[in-house]
Amino acid sequence: MKRVLLTIVSLALLFGAFPASAADYPSMTIRAATANPDGSLHVTAINKFKEIVEAESDGKIKVQTFYGGSMGDEQANVRQLRTQEIHLAVLAVGNLTPFAPQANIYYLPYMFPGIDTAYTLLSDEAFNAKMADKIAQQSGTRPLSWLIGGYRHLTNSVRPVTTIDDLQGLKIRTPPVEIQMESFRSWGVEPHPLAWTETFNALQQGVIDGQENPHAVNRDQKFWEVQKYITQLHYLLWVGPMLVSEAWFQGLDQPVKDLITKAAADAARYEWEWAAEQDQLALQACLDNGMEFHELEDEDVWMERARGLWPKFHEQVGGEEVINEALAVMAD
Repeated sequence: MKRVLLTIVSLALLFGAFPASAADYPSMTIRAATANPDGSLHVTAINKFKEIVEAESDGKIKVQTFYGGSMGDEQANVRQLRTQEIHLAVLAVGNLTPFAPQANIYYLPYMFPGIDTAYTLLSDEAFNAKMADKIAQQSGTRPLSWLIGGYRHLTNSVRPVTTIDDLQGLKIRTPPVEIQMESFRSWGVEPHPLAWTETFNALQQGVIDGQENPHAVNRDQKFWEVQKYITQLHYLLWVGPMLVSEAWFQGLDQPVKDLITKAAADAARYEWEWAAEQDQLALQACLDNGMEFHELEDEDVWMERARGLWPKFHEQVGGEEVINEALAVMAD
């Protein structure tokens, strides 16, 4: 990870070698929103973006923030970007894909089988610029950088899961998202899609046996009260864009565009390190409260079956060649 981050920092220094002076920036306000609360990775990234923009513009550009869903849910934020009611938003990629199917390239099961593969792809300027152009065409919004959260690990209350055979017969909740439901079907179990607000009670009452989420969610929801076993699973990594209104962004003067682009990239790098630390702290909290941690003995089987779903999504992501391009970037 350190090697990748050093490479990104070097590129950022090169990109920012000739920054504009504060006098070059007009007085303006950027309205930035997320449906998520203080303490979330979303707010962490926006706060860092705000800090950078306001400092480097000497306060001429201000960032007004709207947190905790005060501007609506994540898909509402995308619509607000399209109408320029807000200018920047942070959200899960799954809430961008209804507006930009191209973004599914970042949401395929086992696209990122290891965290270093995510750092590599999401720091590749050429690949992400190409995807950003396509996403902007489809949605009227443009990702300037990509944030990373934790993997969606499996938890359950019945038994340790260390092989795909151990999964059989368990009732696992997923959100009603096609990629996630199809992944579990590929592993031989029928998922139980439930609204998030119903999940804890369903676990408590035994309606379902388990669920999948990052460690931080398991900690924040105190799932140790209703779950015993954690299985490390790398099929889906939380990824989300720092997203701007395309019409607004293209109407900016070049010095402002450059500052906003650089601030978004720097905020993402900051968030990556913050999220990695938080993931470990959250796991430890779960263990301290009595949960058990297990690793898969046969994750190659899980990956092979889930990746077998990729052809279903070729059309959405722009063709098999786009997937192959992403894999090539990560293999370098």
